[in-house]
Amino acid sequence: MGSESKVLPLAARLSPRASPVERDLRDSASMPTLKKHALELYLQTRFGPEVKLLSFGVIGKASSKGTHKQYGYGTPVKLTFRIGRHVQSAVLETMKPGPFGHEHMADRAQAMLWDHESYGRLPRHVKALDVGAFTDKQELFSVAEAREFFVLNQWTEGKSYHLDLERLTKSGTLRKLDRERTMALARYLAQIHARKKRDANLYRRRLRELIGHGECIMGLTDSYPERCGFITPDLLRTIEEACNRWRWRLRGETRRLSQVHGDFHPWNVLFQEGANFSVLDRSRGEWGEPADDVTSMTVNYLFFSLCRWGTLRGSFEVLFRLFWDTYVEASRDDEVMATAAPFFAFRGLVLASPVWYPKLSMDLRRKIFRFIENVLDVPCFDPSRVNEYCAA
Repeated sequence: MGSESKVLPLAARLSPRASPVERDLRDSASMPTLKKHALELYLQTRFGPEVKLLSFGVIGKASSKGTHKQYGYGTPVKLTFRIGRHVQSAVLETMKPGPFGHEHMADRAQAMLWDHESYGRLPRHVKALDVGAFTDKQELFSVAEAREFFVLNQWTEGKSYHLDLERLTKSGTLRKLDRERTMALARYLAQIHARKKRDANLYRRRLRELIGHGECIMGLTDSYPERCGFITPDLLRTIEEACNRWRWRLRGETRRLSQVHGDFHPWNVLFQEGANFSVLDRSRGEWGEPADDVTSMTVNYLFFSLCRWGTLRGSFEVLFRLFWDTYVEASRDDEVMATAAPFFAFRGLVLASPVWYPKLSMDLRRKIFRFIENVLDVPCFDPSRVNEYCAA
């Protein structure tokens, strides 16, 4: 068991009688492989150069045939090692990809970091000795000293697209370049959305997160004051319930899972010369429903127009309709209008929020909420009816 040539796959072999969820995980799992040399180097880095790894192996392998708990998030491996004259054991735990919020590496990293931080705070709980990660070469390293994580991004020149929209609220004069930029943005989305992924659980997860994620609908409704004029808890609850009905309506549309940006609004687009642009800060996952991106941008044409004129009109109406027409033509996705409603609700809750936009008039907030309620109440969004949706 302790030979130098021993190689142990971390993803446990599942029973032939595995459940459908287990079979999905077996098909999708791509876990690291443990090698004695890599394990020993890691232990020496963590506990000192005198460490000698004596043995390692899967814990309770036979228990996968039990009749009670047949689903597990990872396969624990027992490590037995000697430090000087003292022999001790530890358990190395991992988490495999799966449909319960563990699809992404970052999901699994979050869980491991939380385990390390929290285990020692609970009386009688086993202590976490370290937290670490695997490299592409199957090497292990410790990140136990980390307190916050960061990302260093490339600097990109350009001007935020929202400046174009602010200019249009003042002048109202639509330039040829405004049309070109709108079409470029719509075609960009059509291009990235053309890349599809078959993963029914992930599509449903993204719909679930649209409702329950702290950055999305329920996180927003919880952030509203207890009373904000006409915006009452009952109104917010009614919107949540309508969005959840939409989730059930859309959860079977799993073939629509596409590459997405996830936060495609004007402040995350930097234009250089002409219609050339870069994007910033994609969020909440690489894959999702295309309507998320389309609504995220187009709701801003409506918003800026409402701020200026109280209705969708003029240059903003032209750009709003142009974006939808260009996207549908380029993507050949007529169904995007039938999936847009809950995503418009999400973005509308952001725009009407007294936290995010504290200076809006109550009349403007009311129009946004009418838009949310009416869009949720029709089976398919119609870009030509936006002003009807905003009306009483």
